[in-house]
Amino acid sequence: MKITALLVLKSTGDGSESVFLANASDVSHFGYFQRSSVKEFIVFVGRTVANRTPQGQRQSVQHEEYKVHAYNRNGLCAVGFMDDHYPVRSAFSLLNQVLDEYIKSFGESWRSIQADSTEPWPYLNEALAKFQDPAEADKLLKIQRELDETKIILHKTIDSVLARGEKLDSLVEKSSDLSAASQMFYKQAKKTNQCCTIL
Repeated sequence: MKITALLVLKSTGDGSESVFLANASDVSHFGYFQRSSVKEFIVFVGRTVANRTPQGQRQSVQHEEYKVHAYNRNGLCAVGFMDDHYPVRSAFSLLNQVLDEYIKSFGESWRSIQADSTEPWPYLNEALAKFQDPAEADKLLKIQRELDETKIILHKTIDSVLARGEKLDSLVEKSSDLSAASQMFYKQAKKTNQCCTIL
């Protein structure tokens, strides 16, 4: 999984060309003589996709083995060039973080910019390196992995409690967490063999 470029553009959708506010790319995996052409292609495609991403929307465009993801939030548009294997949810989570950081760093000053900026923004280069791992970009993905591991441990714990001779029925009857209606629901579900679906 690879992120090749992250871009931030002003894309108001009023018919004017999108304006580059920040740009970070890693083209080291391309041949030396291809790198300048690849950077130009990133600029061209990034501007084109930003121009065609309406405010408040997200979109993904497939190009060969790459996906270009764009998120336009009120005229401030983040664009990411990722390979086809980078998870879409992680890509949009990253673009959302980039927009949050841009606003935190520059406020609303981007609204008055009329020409492409050549000023480097260190955060974008750091993000390009840090978020090569999609789990870093998508904390939900990271949390899901941890939950999956916890769920396995939890199943083992419940099985060991039940293995010690305690019956689930007696636990349900003793529970102060369950209302009488919930206890009745459990008993009826057990009679119809649906208790597995409610647990």
